[in-house]
Amino acid sequence: MDVILLERIAKLGQMGDTVKVRNGFARNFLLPTGRALRANDANRARFEAEKSQLVARNELRKGEAKSVAATLEGKRFVVVRSAGETGQLYGSVSTRDIADILAGEGFKVGRNEIQLNEPIKRIGLHPITIALHAEVEVEISINVARSPDEAERQARGEELTSADAIYGLDEEESFDDEEQEDGEERDDGEDASGEASASDDTAESDEAQ
Repeated sequence: MDVILLERIAKLGQMGDTVKVRNGFARNFLLPTGRALRANDANRARFEAEKSQLVARNELRKGEAKSVAATLEGKRFVVVRSAGETGQLYGSVSTRDIADILAGEGFKVGRNEIQLNEPIKRIGLHPITIALHAEVEVEISINVARSPDEAERQARGEELTSADAIYGLDEEESFDDEEQEDGEERDDGEDASGEASASDDTAESDEAQ
């Protein structure tokens, strides 16, 4: 679909440009949010007539975006999800999930403003860029973990993608320790058995004399 941009859109063009975009992107985002008009003669004439107002509106939106960015910049949000020992999620964290999480914290951010190339599929700290306006971007961090406790550990810099990290136990060392203990028990048993045999031999020798 060809549209006329009513404000600068990153990676698309400047205000007043006529650009070709995906139908879904136009219908679900650009047109309903007032960022573009369908490209036709009537709307081109409308744009020229309202250009000064559109410039003023763009400056207002930019100011509002900067205000939100000032409170959102650098914030970290925890997302608890089920995952295997290697950190692979059984599901994923999408732009919709992130938008819902931000909304729950009082930040109104659209899905299309969240710069996420593909859903998050592993636990860990994930930096996310949010384009609040064509000229205003902010970065937040999404802390995906199996539990709030693990989220705190990840925030401290721990890696939680192994059994050692998760349970606080090195399975290989634990196995070696168990083998060593078993060996010591066997040695003690053999010594005791050996001493008993020596005593029996001495007793038999005395009786023979």
